[in-house]
Amino acid sequence: MGMTIKVIFSFFFLAFGNVAACLAATPVYPNKAIRIIVPLAAGGQTDVVARLLTQKLTETFNQPLVVDNRSGGGGSVGTETAVRANPDGYTMLVVASTYAANAALHKLPYDPVNDVTPIAFLGETGFVVSVHPSVPVKSIKDLIAYEKSNPGKLNYGSGGTGSTTHLATELFNQMAGTRIAHVPYKGSGPALNDLIGGQVQLVTVSMPLAIPQIKTNRVRGLAVTTAKRSNALPDIPTVADAIPGYEAASWFALFGPKGLPRDIARRWNSEINRILQLPDVIERMAGLGIDPSGGSPDRLLEVTRREIAKWQKVVKIANIKPEG
Repeated sequence: MGMTIKVIFSFFFLAFGNVAACLAATPVYPNKAIRIIVPLAAGGQTDVVARLLTQKLTETFNQPLVVDNRSGGGGSVGTETAVRANPDGYTMLVVASTYAANAALHKLPYDPVNDVTPIAFLGETGFVVSVHPSVPVKSIKDLIAYEKSNPGKLNYGSGGTGSTTHLATELFNQMAGTRIAHVPYKGSGPALNDLIGGQVQLVTVSMPLAIPQIKTNRVRGLAVTTAKRSNALPDIPTVADAIPGYEAASWFALFGPKGLPRDIARRWNSEINRILQLPDVIERMAGLGIDPSGGSPDRLLEVTRREIAKWQKVVKIANIKPEG
């Protein structure tokens, strides 16, 4: 009997020792620098959001977080790099709503739903349907009535074929029954410049670009494209006030590669939700016209699926073909 007890205790201590040794050998995450891939150029809203979050996460993780801008292919080049990375938590991905637009327009070398681990929906901002002051309309209902009475008279500029501003305005055409003609530009800035100059009559443009021009009366803001009014432009109604169900937002999200360990994914989600509630982060994002969001990974997954399906329908109806 005594020998049996000794054997049992010897086995217990041996097993416990092995577990302890394994735990001691397992490095605490994170124990080195983390790369945040932004698949768009430096200086844009997505880049600014990523750098704001990495600053806070560097303090939290006590490790450097480095933003790696890898533009190209409308965001698909950098996204593929992140998707193919080792799912160890040391390569993460911050995207904008072009992530869903690309999926609607292109045959991608990755699955935008199944080849990633959703972490958190970071926030969203809207566009402003803006017209040149010479256009005799002051509301979305006026715009629809004017276009139908003056077919072929209105053109709209966009940030390029397949851009979110292009798709947002085509969605408007489809839901309003209008035929405002598309003039693609190489970016929203040049499109806005030509709106100010009167070369085009309408541009659906991001809030940071639109607000200064609206305040100086160089363009007239008719409506915001988000489901609710924007805190940045509280006096401007939504497109949905005139066209129920219309919504087109520019949003930002954080993903990891497929197969990211659950404990790492949970930690990232928890930290992101905490950071998005910090007063200085809320203030900084408000300055960009962005409403911080957060929530569960399931929420981000739902948004991603819904946005891809919406833009696929718009692309099909409008017969939009990607450039090149």
